[in-house]
Amino acid sequence: MTDGYLYSPWRLDYIEGEKPGDCVLCRYRQSGRDAENLIVFRGENCYAMLNRFPYNNGHIMLVPYLHAKNLNDLPPGVMNELGRLLQISEQVLGAAYGCDGINIGINLGRAAGAGIDEHLHIHLVPRWNGDCNFMSVIGGKRVIPEAFELSYQRLRREYAKYLEPEE
Repeated sequence: MTDGYLYSPWRLDYIEGEKPGDCVLCRYRQSGRDAENLIVFRGENCYAMLNRFPYNNGHIMLVPYLHAKNLNDLPPGVMNELGRLLQISEQVLGAAYGCDGINIGINLGRAAGAGIDEHLHIHLVPRWNGDCNFMSVIGGKRVIPEAFELSYQRLRREYAKYLEPEE
């Protein structure tokens, strides 16, 4: 981190890389392969999943099933569930990772940095005091010390304490 900027050169590969023809977040709506797709919780209108291109361990995304670009496109019931899931996810990340803080963000539109701009989603990135390391800044590489499978199990256990996931 330099002067308040989070340097993340690996994101450019994802942003400029080839994208599938369909919406990847919609693909997970009815998948049935939650462990493979890193979906740690499913609600009635939204789900929570690990980000495949994380900034830190436990980086999750909250996604409404409804394919919508903007918050104003979400019906009140979906918005309410998304807000409640955001509150619960804050507790889940704190319990699962003992983080010192959490970055929470929504990128609406490509100009705002959205890698998947056609389907609204919320990022939650756990942060720890002093967690920025030289590999990201100097080498342009991320160091994520926990395997997706372990993160998945850890977060599924915590979500189960707050809400009963659908099977």
